[in-house]
Formats: sequence, structure tokens, C-alpha cells
Amino acid sequence: MTDSTESPDLQRRSGLRRLKEGTYGGLFAACAMVTLLTTVAIFVTLLSDTVAFFSQIPVTEFLTSTNWSPNPAGGGQVFGIVPLVIGTLTVTITAAFIALPVGTLTAIYLSEYATSNARSILKPLLEILAGIPTVVYGYFALVYITPVLKATLFPEISTFNALSASLMVGIMTIPMVSSISEDAMSAVPDDLRQAGYGLGATKFEVSTGIVVPASVSGIASSYILAVSRAIGETMIVVVAMGAQARMPAVQELAFGIPFVNPADVLLDSGMTITVAMVQIAGGDLVGGTIPYDAMFALGLTLFVVTLVMNVFSDIIAQRYREEY
Repeated sequence: MTDSTESPDLQRRSGLRRLKEGTYGGLFAACAMVTLLTTVAIFVTLLSDTVAFFSQIPVTEFLTSTNWSPNPAGGGQVFGIVPLVIGTLTVTITAAFIALPVGTLTAIYLSEYATSNARSILKPLLEILAGIPTVVYGYFALVYITPVLKATLFPEISTFNALSASLMVGIMTIPMVSSISEDAMSAVPDDLRQAGYGLGATKFEVSTGIVVPASVSGIASSYILAVSRAIGETMIVVVAMGAQARMPAVQELAFGIPFVNPADVLLDSGMTITVAMVQIAGGDLVGGTIPYDAMFALGLTLFVVTLVMNVFSDIIAQRYREEY
């Protein structure tokens, strides 16, 4: 008859194994808790000073005023976020027009067309773009991109302009789109590809008709993350776009429809929300003043926008995620 009782040595090993597993689980839980608490602490800090700001400046003025002048040389202070939102949207949308298609096409090439040797070389080289300091991108845009645009396509472009800054932000976010999208495409089972080839599909048809739809959740998530990164970019915009909060000229079309000339926005200087925060922090800032609290109101605005976009990304990923 076999004795089912574990020997003391086996019991000791089992106890050590359980202790190690419990230690690892506690460590992972602690790391997750630190991340969560850090996010909550940032939100509470931003919210407390934002409440103090809105106790002195009406929310309607902050959201609807078309002037931003937190530290005027003379006259009253004005805290209107509209010109900052226009500058932020200009940079973000223009950068997205560059990063999203280029990054997606690059991911398709790396996943479906490139050989393993080419992929092992090209992907690390592409990801180097994400490691370049953003201030270098900004000086590159100011010193090289703007003069080239002025000498060729846009003679009327200003020294500090949104177009050059947007181009650099788009180039900077390409690796984020291409890397995450390529990982999502590579996770698609080869059985789906082989089924497409068995039906007579070409490589292009398999890539665009099978692989891309099957990995759409990962691709959409990369889009949201890249746009969020573009919204929060600071140094490129500070150096290449300038720091002048201004409203573009609004023209009226037929029947009184307002129209803003895109060239008026792209070819001239502007200011984003992040640049406004840098400008306030770089001045003679005193704690407890309205400009000081305005910096936290701007930070909370960016926090909420980024949070909404990340939640939207998770919803898309859950809605269209394919499990194989």
C-alpha cells in the first residue's frame, strides 16, 4: 500500500514554492497599486488647484473666450482656452495625417512583405526615431524644414509656424503606430493567410482584406496612443511653432457660413495647451496666483482628454478584438 503522505523534504519544497509565488504576486500587486495611486494623486493635485482657479475665473470664460494672456504687460489677465485648443488640434490633426497612414503602411510592409532579416534590421532602425530627444526634432524643423518650405512651396510661411512643427510631430509618432500595428498584424494566425492564398487571393489582397481587418483592434489602439502622444508634445512645438496664442481670421462664405483658411493656421505661429503651461511656468510664477492655478486647469484639461481617448481605445480593442 503506497503512503500518500508527503515527505518532509517535499513539504518544505512545496512551502517554499508557495512562499515564492505569494511574494511574486504581492510584488506585482504592489507595482500595480503604485501606478494606480500615482494616477489618482496626479488627478487630485490637478483638481484641487483647478477648483481654486475656477473659483476666480468663470468656467464659461475659460471655455469660450478667444484671448489668452495670463501675464500681460498691462491691462487685465484673460484666460480663454479657445486659441490654445485650435493650436493643439492643428498640430494633432496634421501630425495624424502623416503618422497614421505612413505608420500603417510601414507596419504592413514589415509584417507581410519584409523578410525576417530585413525586419530585424528595419524595425530597430525605425524605433530609433522614438528615442531621439524631441528638442532635436524642434531645432531640425526650425533650422531645416521651415527654410525648405519657405524656399519651395510656401514663400509666405513664418519663421515659427504650425506646419513644420506638425511635420516633426508626425514623424516622431510614426514608430508608435508602426510598431504596435506590426505586432498586432504578426499575431494574426498564418492559417488565415493560407486560407486566403488557397482561395486565389494575392499578397496585397491577403494583407489588406484579411490581416488588417483581423488586427484592427491593435491598429486602432496604436492610432489613439499616437494621437494622445501628439496632443501632449511640448518641445517640438515650443521650438518650431513659437508661443503666440492667436485666433485665425474667420471669413464668411455664402449664407453666413464661417470659414477658416487652413493656410492662415498652418503657416503662422500659434500656441498649444502644453506650450501655454511652459510659458506660465517659465515666468515669474508665484504660488496661489491665478496664472499658477491656470497651469493646473490646463493640465487637467489634457488629463481628461487623454483619459477619454485611452478609454475609447480600450472600448475599440474590446469591441473588435479577435481571439484565435
